[in-house]
Amino acid sequence: MSALGDQIKLTLAKGGTITVERFMELALADPQYGYYMTRDPFGTEGDFTTAPEISQMFGELIGLWAAEVWTSMGRPNPVRVIELGPGRGTLMSDALRAARVVPEFRAALDVTLIETSPPLAQIQYDALLTAGAPIAWRGSFAEAPDGPAIILANEFLDALPVKQFERRGGQWRERVVRLNGAGELVFGVADKPQPFLNAEADEGSVIEVSAAAHRFMFELAARLAKQGGAALFLDYGHAVTGFGDTLQALRAHISVGPLTEPGECDLTAHVDFAAMARSARAAGAAVHGPIDQGDFLRALGVDVRARALGERSPERAGEIEAARRRLVGKGDNEMGALFKAMAVANRAVPAPPGFQPNPAKPA
Repeated sequence: MSALGDQIKLTLAKGGTITVERFMELALADPQYGYYMTRDPFGTEGDFTTAPEISQMFGELIGLWAAEVWTSMGRPNPVRVIELGPGRGTLMSDALRAARVVPEFRAALDVTLIETSPPLAQIQYDALLTAGAPIAWRGSFAEAPDGPAIILANEFLDALPVKQFERRGGQWRERVVRLNGAGELVFGVADKPQPFLNAEADEGSVIEVSAAAHRFMFELAARLAKQGGAALFLDYGHAVTGFGDTLQALRAHISVGPLTEPGECDLTAHVDFAAMARSARAAGAAVHGPIDQGDFLRALGVDVRARALGERSPERAGEIEAARRRLVGKGDNEMGALFKAMAVANRAVPAPPGFQPNPAKPA
C-alpha cells in the first residue's frame, strides 16, 4: 500500500468512512502525497498520454482556434489566455507557435497557466521559456487576471472529484470508502439515504455528481458572461446525463483498481457534459456542443494539416497519419468519439470555429 493509503487507513481504523469525493481529493491533491503534487505523469514513461503529447497538430489547431475567437470577440488588447491544468506546457507551446501567423493576436496575448503541481509548473516553465509571450502562473482560476479571456482546458474536468450515489433498497446512498475485516480499503455506502435525489433507477445503479465541477463551471461562465470571451473544454465523457460508475485509475498506461495505490496512480471520472452545460447556461453564458472531438478537430482542418506535415516530412508520414487517426478516429483505442469538445462563451460571441454547422466527414 502507498504512503497515502497507509495514512487513509489510519484515519479509518476506528470504524469511520470517507466519501468517494474526499478520497479523490486526497489521492490527487494531498499536499504531501497527492498524485499530481509529486510527479510528471504524462507520456510513455508516465501513466497516460494526452492529445497534445500525441501530435503537435492538436495544439496548433487550438492556437488558431483561439486567434479566430479573438477576432470574433472584437480583437481586445490585452486578451487573457488562460489554460487550466496545462500538463507539460506542450499544448500552449504548440498553440503559441501556430498563433504567430496572426501577429496582432500574438501581440495582444497575456497568458496565465493555472497549475497546482510544483513539478509540472517547473516543466511548463522550461518548455515555455522561449515562447515569446508574457506568461504567469497562478494556483487557482480565481487568481487569474480580469478582462476578456480565452480559456483552454484539455483533460481538466475529468480530474475534479465526484460524489457517487448507489441505489440500495429503493433509496440513494452516498458511496464511501471504508476498511474491511482484513484492513483493506473497500467501497461501501453511507447509513443514511440522500433525500434530495429522486431519480428512478434499478437496484445497484450508480449516479455521479461533481459538485466541484459545477462550482467551477458556474464561476467560469459567470466571468465570461460579465467580462467577455470563450472557453474550450476537451475531455472524455458523455453528452447525456445517465447512470454508471466511471471512476477509474491508471498506472503505467494500465487500468488498476481505484483503491489499490492512492496517490500513486491517476484517478479520474467521465465528464457529464450535459450537466456542465446546464451550470454554464444558468450562469448566463452560451454553450456550444458538446460534439465528438474527432468532428471538432476535422472541422478545424486536422486532415489538411496532417497532409501538409506528411508532405514536408515524408519519412514521418506514417507516424503523422497514425497520430491523426488516434485523435479523430472513433474505433477502439481512438479518441475521436470518447472525447468531447464543448465551448462556453459570452452570448455576444458567435459560434466558435468547430461548432458552426459544417459536419465533418467520417474519419
